[in-house]
Amino acid sequence: MIKPVLHHIGGRQVASISGRRHPDYDPWSRTVLAEVASGDDEDTRRAIEAAHAAFPAWSAMAPSDRQLVFIRAADALERRRPEVIGLLAAETGCGPYFAAVQVDFCLAMLRQAAGLAHAPTGQILPTDLPGSRALAVRRPVGVVAAIAPWNAALTLAGRAIVGPLALGNTVVLKPSEESPITGGTLWAEVFAEAGLPAGALDVVTHAPGDAGMIAEELVTHPLVRRISFTGSTVTGRRLAELAARHLKRPVLQLSGHNALIVLADADLSLAVDAAAYGAFVHQGEICMCVRRIFVDREVAGEFTDRFVAKVAQLPVGDPRDPATVVGPLINEWALSLVSRRVDEAVSLGARLLTGGAAEPPCYPPTILTDVPAEAEIAFEETFGPVALLETVDGADEAIRRANASRFGLTAGIISADTYAALDLARRLEVGIVHINDQTVNDEPQMPFGGLKESGWGRFGLPFASEDFTELQWITMRDTAREFPF
Repeated sequence: MIKPVLHHIGGRQVASISGRRHPDYDPWSRTVLAEVASGDDEDTRRAIEAAHAAFPAWSAMAPSDRQLVFIRAADALERRRPEVIGLLAAETGCGPYFAAVQVDFCLAMLRQAAGLAHAPTGQILPTDLPGSRALAVRRPVGVVAAIAPWNAALTLAGRAIVGPLALGNTVVLKPSEESPITGGTLWAEVFAEAGLPAGALDVVTHAPGDAGMIAEELVTHPLVRRISFTGSTVTGRRLAELAARHLKRPVLQLSGHNALIVLADADLSLAVDAAAYGAFVHQGEICMCVRRIFVDREVAGEFTDRFVAKVAQLPVGDPRDPATVVGPLINEWALSLVSRRVDEAVSLGARLLTGGAAEPPCYPPTILTDVPAEAEIAFEETFGPVALLETVDGADEAIRRANASRFGLTAGIISADTYAALDLARRLEVGIVHINDQTVNDEPQMPFGGLKESGWGRFGLPFASEDFTELQWITMRDTAREFPF
């Protein structure tokens, strides 16, 4: 019998008020991995109230005690490493390499978060009023709503909850319906083992089609003070509009259509390896993945030959096989969308250099060139193993074409002249640039986030206080003030 996955509310595992459940599928075998509680707005309100009730005690806990929670959480996650890597494969089609990347990121994040407990929470401000002292003090906001996606489930859910918790907030987490365990209840179990007080982290799972109902309750409920969202620009825009009506600040990490620029002086071995990794790691299901590759005409022929040869032999198949590079897409809808967009581009005149035919539940690593501007894949983020390869005449054209996107998440530049590349980086309209590297990079201490329609705000533990604390101005007088009347 398959064990049910339940909500975590107020320190207890509970079924949905409605009693409903739904299946969680393995994307490779399409077998049922678990039966999951199907939450609704009532379950969400119950979780918000539990988080609100837990806030006073958690926010007032001694820094050393809060610090221990994150140290113990890291230890608990480390002990469960093999199990977690297996769960990431079974629930999200994540291969062992990228699963290990996720676990390592989260371990580093938890250990760094432990240090936030003793970080300064304010500063003394100069004042021109005699006898006055002025302080700027940061304090936790209260309940934070965290809405996380499925594609890097462990990392992105962890990023959404760890910073706010470390700053003394409580959190209600809504994982994706595609990753209720690795992006949701697993975190509740880890923190419960670590001694996080009951209710400080609550998790509400939901069935496909019910995400909007849960998200609307999280954004509109008066006890929720901040929203952390990672996902598509379409959904992020709707949440931002709703949050604005309720005067709540969201942190949004949204879609990307990321460019890798290969200049004429590039080390082509590095460029080919970087492009292949950046475009096809985790079968392209990462917001940071390389979608567009702009190669200087001087080296385009050699780069193309080497890149196509490398990509054509990337192993496709079972994510549990350590040799697999491109595993299954998350579901049949995702596979259909990638197929449709590639087929449309080819019908409009794009040339297929390798791949291009679905192998359910996988899509092979695919390279397109001469993609018309009107093809959807040319301007929309497509979560899958597809890269667009185009020739440019010099760095200026590469920058211009990279900036033509309405997205602005991340970019890479491959060049022997790192100082010149640094100047080019400053011209790119993106939040992140990697020189002599591809686009898929992140560390817990870095200011991760994009420009334009890739979102606003920054993730990264040293920057979390800017969005997940309130800044309060306090004055105090040590002498009586004289008033004019």
